[in-house]
Amino acid sequence: MTTAEHELKQLMLASQDGDAAAHRALLERLSRHLRAYYKSKLARTGRGAAEAEDLVQEAVLAIHLQRHTYDPAQPLTPWVHAVARYKLIDFLRRTRTSRADVPIDEADDITAHDDHIGAESSFDLRRLLKQLPANMQCAIAAVKLDGLSVAEAAQRCDMSESSVKVSIHRGLKALAALIAGRTEP
Repeated sequence: MTTAEHELKQLMLASQDGDAAAHRALLERLSRHLRAYYKSKLARTGRGAAEAEDLVQEAVLAIHLQRHTYDPAQPLTPWVHAVARYKLIDFLRRTRTSRADVPIDEADDITAHDDHIGAESSFDLRRLLKQLPANMQCAIAAVKLDGLSVAEAAQRCDMSESSVKVSIHRGLKALAALIAGRTEP
């Protein structure tokens, strides 16, 4: 474990125990790391520092609100990085940047490596998936959850490869809308 990881983890543990000074210190240090992370990611899409700062604030707020979900037996930085990635993905979806400016290979890097998924998240995802049409459920489950290739998913779901891609794209957009509390199909 690196020194920075150890220090951040100790601050998080103290924060979870109610130490307000440790909590402030944790959020300040994480803000610096998150700011650099978001600036580098958004620079690729032509976005500026103001949007990076907005994302820093969203991520810090999420970390603050969800700190009780952090498992002390696990490293802290992957948990923080997962929160940061999800906030970035949400932002890119909201601004429609992901479709226009982020290469699909990079989108895979952002979404494919889940460092910290618990049983609750899996249950919530399955419950959300059930709200989608069957073809979208099958395509998303096969490719995004089971790790199959598009060709393998097409066979499993009895669809063409292009239909699998479209179903995944539309299904993820619908899931984002459901998560955001909107009712768009």
